[in-house]
Amino acid sequence: MSAFLITAALSYFLGSVPFGYILVRAVHGQDIRQTGSGNIGATNVSRTSPILGIVTLILDALKGLASVFIARTMFAGKPDLMGAAALFAIIGHMFPVWLKFRGGKGVATALGSFILLAPTTIAILLVIFLCAFLIFRYVSLASIIAVALFPLLAWILEARGAAPLWLIFMTAASLLIIIKHHENIRRLLAHTERRYQWGGR
Repeated sequence: MSAFLITAALSYFLGSVPFGYILVRAVHGQDIRQTGSGNIGATNVSRTSPILGIVTLILDALKGLASVFIARTMFAGKPDLMGAAALFAIIGHMFPVWLKFRGGKGVATALGSFILLAPTTIAILLVIFLCAFLIFRYVSLASIIAVALFPLLAWILEARGAAPLWLIFMTAASLLIIIKHHENIRRLLAHTERRYQWGGR
Protein backbone atom coordinates (compact mmCIF):
# COMPACT_ATOMS: atom_id res chain seq x y z
CA MET A 1 0.00 0.00 0.00
CA SER A 2 1.39 3.40 -0.93
CA ALA A 3 2.29 6.08 1.60
CA PHE A 4 -0.57 8.21 0.31
CA LEU A 5 -3.18 5.49 0.84
CA ILE A 6 -1.87 4.70 4.32
CA THR A 7 -1.98 8.40 5.21
CA ALA A 8 -5.46 8.86 3.76
CA ALA A 9 -6.92 5.82 5.55
CA LEU A 10 -5.39 6.54 8.97
CA SER A 11 -6.28 10.22 8.81
CA TYR A 12 -9.85 9.56 7.71
CA PHE A 13 -10.55 7.12 10.52
CA LEU A 14 -8.91 9.33 13.13
CA GLY A 15 -10.80 12.35 11.85
CA SER A 16 -14.06 10.43 11.83
CA VAL A 17 -14.16 9.94 15.62
CA PRO A 18 -17.33 11.96 16.50
CA PHE A 19 -16.29 13.47 19.82
CA GLY A 20 -19.24 15.87 20.03
CA TYR A 21 -21.72 13.06 19.54
CA ILE A 22 -19.92 10.79 22.02
CA LEU A 23 -19.64 13.44 24.75
CA VAL A 24 -23.26 14.59 24.61
CA ARG A 25 -24.49 10.99 24.49
CA ALA A 26 -22.30 9.99 27.45
CA VAL A 27 -23.00 13.01 29.66
CA HIS A 28 -26.59 13.94 28.81
CA GLY A 29 -27.91 10.81 27.10
CA GLN A 30 -28.91 12.90 24.08
CA ASP A 31 -28.25 12.64 20.37
CA ILE A 32 -26.69 15.99 19.48
CA ARG A 33 -27.94 15.52 15.93
CA GLN A 34 -31.49 15.96 17.24
CA THR A 35 -30.85 19.33 18.91
CA GLY A 36 -29.98 22.80 17.69
CA SER A 37 -28.53 22.80 14.21
CA GLY A 38 -28.12 19.01 14.25
CA ASN A 39 -24.37 19.40 13.83
CA ILE A 40 -21.90 17.33 15.88
CA GLY A 41 -19.35 20.14 16.12
CA ALA A 42 -18.34 22.34 19.04
CA THR A 43 -20.72 25.23 18.28
CA ASN A 44 -23.84 23.07 18.44
CA VAL A 45 -22.53 21.04 21.39
CA SER A 46 -21.93 24.24 23.35
CA ARG A 47 -25.63 25.07 23.05
CA THR A 48 -26.28 21.99 25.16
CA SER A 49 -23.24 22.49 27.41
CA PRO A 50 -20.59 25.24 27.08
CA ILE A 51 -18.04 23.04 28.84
CA LEU A 52 -18.67 20.11 26.51
CA GLY A 53 -18.46 22.55 23.60
CA ILE A 54 -14.97 23.58 24.66
CA VAL A 55 -13.92 19.96 25.17
CA THR A 56 -15.31 19.06 21.74
CA LEU A 57 -13.42 21.95 20.15
CA ILE A 58 -10.16 20.80 21.72
CA LEU A 59 -10.64 17.12 20.84
CA ASP A 60 -11.72 17.85 17.26
CA ALA A 61 -8.64 20.04 16.81
CA LEU A 62 -6.40 17.42 18.39
CA LYS A 63 -7.55 14.66 16.03
CA GLY A 64 -6.56 16.86 13.09
CA LEU A 65 -3.24 17.69 14.71
CA ALA A 66 -2.61 14.01 15.50
CA SER A 67 -3.31 12.98 11.91
CA VAL A 68 -0.74 15.38 10.52
CA PHE A 69 1.76 14.58 13.26
CA ILE A 70 1.49 10.84 12.56
CA ALA A 71 2.03 11.44 8.84
CA ARG A 72 5.06 13.61 9.59
CA THR A 73 6.50 10.97 11.93
CA MET A 74 5.86 8.01 9.63
CA PHE A 75 7.06 9.61 6.41
CA ALA A 76 10.01 11.80 7.39
CA GLY A 77 8.10 15.05 7.47
CA LYS A 78 7.03 15.10 3.82
CA PRO A 79 4.81 18.20 3.50
CA ASP A 80 2.68 16.71 0.72
CA LEU A 81 1.71 13.71 2.84
CA MET A 82 1.09 16.01 5.82
CA GLY A 83 -1.23 18.02 3.59
CA ALA A 84 -3.03 14.83 2.55
CA ALA A 85 -3.38 13.89 6.22
CA ALA A 86 -4.97 17.26 6.96
CA LEU A 87 -7.44 16.92 4.10
CA PHE A 88 -8.53 13.39 4.96
CA ALA A 89 -8.84 14.11 8.68
CA ILE A 90 -11.23 16.94 7.77
CA ILE A 91 -13.13 14.68 5.37
CA GLY A 92 -13.40 12.09 8.15
CA HIS A 93 -14.88 14.67 10.49
CA MET A 94 -17.35 15.84 7.86
CA PHE A 95 -18.39 12.38 6.70
CA PRO A 96 -17.85 9.88 9.56
CA VAL A 97 -18.71 6.33 8.62
CA TRP A 98 -19.92 5.72 12.19
CA LEU A 99 -22.75 8.26 11.83
CA LYS A 100 -23.85 7.39 8.30
CA PHE A 101 -21.54 10.10 6.92
CA ARG A 102 -23.39 12.89 8.74
CA GLY A 103 -20.69 14.83 10.53
CA GLY A 104 -19.50 18.33 11.33
CA LYS A 105 -18.27 21.23 9.27
CA GLY A 106 -14.57 20.71 9.86
CA VAL A 107 -13.42 24.07 11.24
CA ALA A 108 -11.90 22.80 14.51
CA THR A 109 -10.34 19.79 12.80
CA ALA A 110 -8.90 22.10 10.15
CA LEU A 111 -7.42 24.30 12.85
CA GLY A 112 -5.56 21.37 14.35
CA SER A 113 -4.63 19.92 10.97
CA PHE A 114 -3.22 23.12 9.51
CA ILE A 115 -1.21 24.30 12.48
CA LEU A 116 1.83 22.08 11.80
CA LEU A 117 1.95 23.10 8.13
CA ALA A 118 1.12 26.80 8.36
CA PRO A 119 1.58 28.01 11.95
CA THR A 120 2.03 31.69 11.10
CA THR A 121 -1.08 31.69 8.95
CA ILE A 122 -3.12 29.95 11.65
CA ALA A 123 -2.03 32.49 14.28
CA ILE A 124 -3.16 35.35 12.05
CA LEU A 125 -6.43 33.62 11.17
CA LEU A 126 -7.25 33.05 14.84
CA VAL A 127 -7.06 36.82 15.34
CA ILE A 128 -9.19 37.40 12.25
CA PHE A 129 -11.75 34.84 13.43
CA LEU A 130 -11.96 36.38 16.89
CA CYS A 131 -12.36 39.90 15.50
CA ALA A 132 -15.04 38.81 13.03
CA PHE A 133 -16.90 36.91 15.75
CA LEU A 134 -16.80 39.82 18.21
CA ILE A 135 -18.00 42.24 15.53
CA PHE A 136 -20.75 40.13 13.93
CA ARG A 137 -21.53 37.52 16.65
CA TYR A 138 -21.87 34.80 14.02
CA VAL A 139 -19.58 31.79 14.46
CA SER A 140 -20.44 30.65 10.94
CA LEU A 141 -19.51 33.95 9.32
CA ALA A 142 -16.27 34.24 11.29
CA SER A 143 -15.40 30.65 10.32
CA ILE A 144 -16.16 31.23 6.63
CA ILE A 145 -14.07 34.42 6.54
CA ALA A 146 -11.08 32.73 8.20
CA VAL A 147 -11.30 29.59 6.05
CA ALA A 148 -11.69 31.59 2.83
CA LEU A 149 -8.57 33.61 3.63
CA PHE A 150 -6.48 30.58 4.55
CA PRO A 151 -5.22 29.51 1.09
CA LEU A 152 -4.20 33.05 0.13
CA LEU A 153 -2.39 33.78 3.39
CA ALA A 154 -0.71 30.37 3.43
CA TRP A 155 0.46 30.89 -0.15
CA ILE A 156 1.93 34.30 0.74
CA LEU A 157 3.34 33.52 4.17
CA GLU A 158 4.22 29.83 4.15
CA ALA A 159 4.59 28.74 0.51
CA ARG A 160 6.44 31.91 -0.52
CA GLY A 161 4.64 32.27 -3.81
CA ALA A 162 4.98 28.62 -4.86
CA ALA A 163 2.05 26.21 -5.21
CA PRO A 164 3.15 23.04 -3.37
CA LEU A 165 0.88 20.03 -3.28
CA TRP A 166 0.20 20.47 0.45
CA LEU A 167 -1.28 23.88 -0.26
CA ILE A 168 -3.48 22.39 -2.98
CA PHE A 169 -4.74 19.79 -0.48
CA MET A 170 -5.55 22.48 2.05
CA THR A 171 -7.21 24.69 -0.53
CA ALA A 172 -9.47 21.73 -1.31
CA ALA A 173 -10.16 21.36 2.42
CA SER A 174 -11.04 25.06 2.68
CA LEU A 175 -13.49 24.76 -0.21
CA LEU A 176 -15.12 21.72 1.39
CA ILE A 177 -15.55 23.59 4.66
CA ILE A 178 -17.18 26.54 2.91
CA ILE A 179 -19.48 24.20 0.98
CA LYS A 180 -20.40 22.50 4.27
CA HIS A 181 -21.56 25.93 5.49
CA HIS A 182 -24.04 26.29 2.61
CA GLU A 183 -27.06 26.37 4.92
CA ASN A 184 -25.40 29.02 7.09
CA ILE A 185 -24.59 31.06 4.00
CA ARG A 186 -28.22 30.95 2.90
CA ARG A 187 -29.38 32.03 6.35
CA LEU A 188 -26.81 34.82 6.49
CA LEU A 189 -28.00 36.14 3.14
CA ALA A 190 -31.61 35.90 4.32
CA HIS A 191 -30.72 37.55 7.67
CA THR A 192 -32.12 34.55 9.56
CA GLU A 193 -28.87 33.14 10.95
CA ARG A 194 -28.88 33.11 14.76
CA ARG A 195 -26.26 35.11 16.58
CA TYR A 196 -24.29 32.93 18.95
CA GLN A 197 -25.03 32.96 22.67
CA TRP A 198 -23.34 30.70 25.23
CA GLY A 199 -25.89 28.29 26.63
CA GLY A 200 -28.50 29.45 24.12
CA ARG A 201 -30.97 27.18 22.38
